[in-house]
Amino acid sequence: MRISINAFLSPERNTPFAIFAMVATMFFIAYAQVFGSVFILLFYVVWLPLLAMDPRAVIGDPRPLYWIVAFSIFACLSFFWSAVPGLSLRGGLQYFSTIVCALVAARVVPVKAMILGMSLGASLVLLYSLLFGHFSYDPLDGVYSFIGAFASKNQLGMFAALGVFASFSLVFILQVQTMWRILALMSGAFGAFSLHAAQSATSTITIAATIAATVAAVFLKQFSPRHRMVLFLSIVPTAAVALLIALSAGLFGAILGIFGKDATLTGRTYLWQRGLEIAHEQPVFGIGFQGFWVQGFSQPEVLWQQFYIASRTGFHFHNTYIETMVELGYIGLVLLGTIILGLLAGYIRRLLSSGARNEDVVLFGLIILFVSRSFFEVDFLNQYTIGSFLIYYCAGALAKPVAGTAGNALVEYYPQFADSEGFHVPRRGGLG
Repeated sequence: MRISINAFLSPERNTPFAIFAMVATMFFIAYAQVFGSVFILLFYVVWLPLLAMDPRAVIGDPRPLYWIVAFSIFACLSFFWSAVPGLSLRGGLQYFSTIVCALVAARVVPVKAMILGMSLGASLVLLYSLLFGHFSYDPLDGVYSFIGAFASKNQLGMFAALGVFASFSLVFILQVQTMWRILALMSGAFGAFSLHAAQSATSTITIAATIAATVAAVFLKQFSPRHRMVLFLSIVPTAAVALLIALSAGLFGAILGIFGKDATLTGRTYLWQRGLEIAHEQPVFGIGFQGFWVQGFSQPEVLWQQFYIASRTGFHFHNTYIETMVELGYIGLVLLGTIILGLLAGYIRRLLSSGARNEDVVLFGLIILFVSRSFFEVDFLNQYTIGSFLIYYCAGALAKPVAGTAGNALVEYYPQFADSEGFHVPRRGGLG
């Protein structure tokens, strides 16, 4: 029996594989630290064979991707000045390979299938944590928190937030069948329960802000492009001013009080201060990608001790931009900022255009989720993390033509294969 390449590479016909691939990716990435390198190998097995089937058809024209991969290439090059060159080079190459897998996914997995797989994958991840997870005492908070099978409640909270967002998207934005909506509601309820159990202030606040921003995007999409621009230029400044007024009136402190947090955000403000001080010691290039949190170095050892990190691993500055400045300096910060600003500007431009789709609204919401978390967490700065995979999926989806698919790319490079028996190429754009 011959399986057509269409079942893997064509977004119009690969829905079963696409959903399975996303579920597997969610689970493998979530618990790679638990099960070790075998899960990392399986993650590669899901995506890299697609690239091997036909690199030019899957990746397409690589030139529009320069702004996406520049940061990871600079991370690899940082081994030249890193105090731990082997660690920086290995981490940079692994990070780059994670991006490649995400770009492959963006090329062959349509947005609907990605969100369906994310919903089911989040439920599987949370179910495993519910069955095999445990509570952990936080000496800074002074309370016991459910952390699942993770090392931190914030990691559990992130997957719970992804489950809630996927459920919201499937039920209210994407046009999916009733069966999928029912499953999405169940997944969303499970995610909300896990979010409550984790008591992660970061995840709860950011998912609420994300859903609000997504609802606003859906509202804008109901108007003509001309009216969208007027409303956008009116709503955004007004919302920003209202937020500043609310924060100055003590809203932020009240929200923190609900979660039992103080004004220091459980020590984060001190951690940010130390991070900025360390970053200014080597401000241009930084100390090397993943070259700070190394056992035996005096500065991280002090911070591990101050924050009761007995394992002396798995810690960071709880701010993506400070972490970037420490490791890769101002140059790395500019390159990472280019990706983030490019994503925000690109999807806002799509939402304000006449060709805006529901899929664009969903990806915009996903970006808002991770950008809002980036001020308190480090979700997309490391290899084999779901944040890195999803952020670069969004970047890859933005970089490809709106109506482009892997099949259309094959026709572009190999016209003789159009409508052939082995690879039927649809004439219309795909789901993604």
